[in-house]
Amino acid sequence: MSSARSTSQDLGARALGIAIGVLADAVLGDPQRGHPVAMFGSWAGWLERKVYRPSRPRGVLYTAIAAGVPVVAVAGMDRLAAGRPALRTGLTALATWTALGGTSLAREGDRMADALESGQTSRARELLTHLCARDPSWLEPPELARATVESLAENTSDAVVAPLFWAAVAGPVGVIGYRAVNTLDAMVGYRSERYERFGWASARVDDLVNLLPSRVTALLTVVSAPVVQGSAGQAWAVWRRDRNRHPSPNAGQCEASAAGALGVRLGGTNVYAGEVESRPVMGEGNRLPEVADVRRAVTLGRSVGRLAAVVAVAGVGVVAWSASGPGRRSTRPVAGRITVAG
Repeated sequence: MSSARSTSQDLGARALGIAIGVLADAVLGDPQRGHPVAMFGSWAGWLERKVYRPSRPRGVLYTAIAAGVPVVAVAGMDRLAAGRPALRTGLTALATWTALGGTSLAREGDRMADALESGQTSRARELLTHLCARDPSWLEPPELARATVESLAENTSDAVVAPLFWAAVAGPVGVIGYRAVNTLDAMVGYRSERYERFGWASARVDDLVNLLPSRVTALLTVVSAPVVQGSAGQAWAVWRRDRNRHPSPNAGQCEASAAGALGVRLGGTNVYAGEVESRPVMGEGNRLPEVADVRRAVTLGRSVGRLAAVVAVAGVGVVAWSASGPGRRSTRPVAGRITVAG
C-alpha cells in the first residue's frame, strides 16, 4: 500500500471514529460506573500519595508519569491498529467518547436551571459543586446563575471542544493525553498550601494544551450567538476587549465570548476553599445573569459542541481526501495506450 493511501486511510478512520465517539456521547453520555476517567483519577490519586513532596520537581515527575502512562498505552494500541481501519476507527471512537463530556455537562446545566426556576436554592448550591470548585454556601440565585454560566462556558472548552480538537490533530493518543492532563489539573492544579508547588507542572501543561482549543471555543461561541438571540458582533467585540482580563489565559477566552453572546456581565467576587478572589468584569455594561440565562448558556454550549464536532470531522475528512490525491492513478486509457493503476 502506498504511503499516501495509507495516510488517507488512517485519517479517514480517524474522522469516522470521531463521529462515532460524538454520537456515543450524545446517546449514552458518561457511563455511571466504571468510567475510564474516574479510574484514571483513582490511579492518579494513588500515585500522588506515593510521589508527593511540596516541590516543583516532584510535581513534574508526577505529571510526566501520570500523563505518560495512558499516552504510552494508547500509542501501543494505535500502533497495533495500523493498517486496520476498523480497529483504528474503534479505538478513536472509544477514546473520543471517553474524553467527551458534553452531554453530561448540558444535563448538569439543565438540572441547575430546574433547581433555580423552582426556588430550590439549597439544591442549586449542591449542584454547583458538580460544575466547579467554587464555594456555593453563601451564594444566592443571581450568583449561582453567574457561576453556572461561567462554568458552562469554560467547561464547554475543556469537556467538548478541546477533546475534539486533539482527537482531530493527534487521534486517540492526542485525545487521551489531553484528558489525562486536564484531569490532573482538576486534581492538583489549583493554588492551595498543598499544591502551590506540586501542582505547578500539571497546571502549566493544561494551560499549554488548551491555548488553541479555548480560542476555537471563543470563535465558535461568536458564531453561535444568534442561536440564543444574541449578537455575533457583540460577542466578537466583548471577546476581543475582555478576553485577557481573566487570570487564566484560557478561561477568559471562553467566558468573555459567552458574556458577549448572552449579553450578560460575568466576573466578580468568588470564594475557593476559603480564599476570596476578585476578578475583573467581562461584558461590562451588560446586565447580571438571570435564571433564564442558565438555559441560554446550556443551549449556547450545545451549539458550540455541535459546530466543533462538524469542524473536527470535516477537517480530518478533507485532509484525508487531500492526502489520497498523489496516490490516485487513472485507469482510463489515454492516447491509445493502457495505463495501469499504481
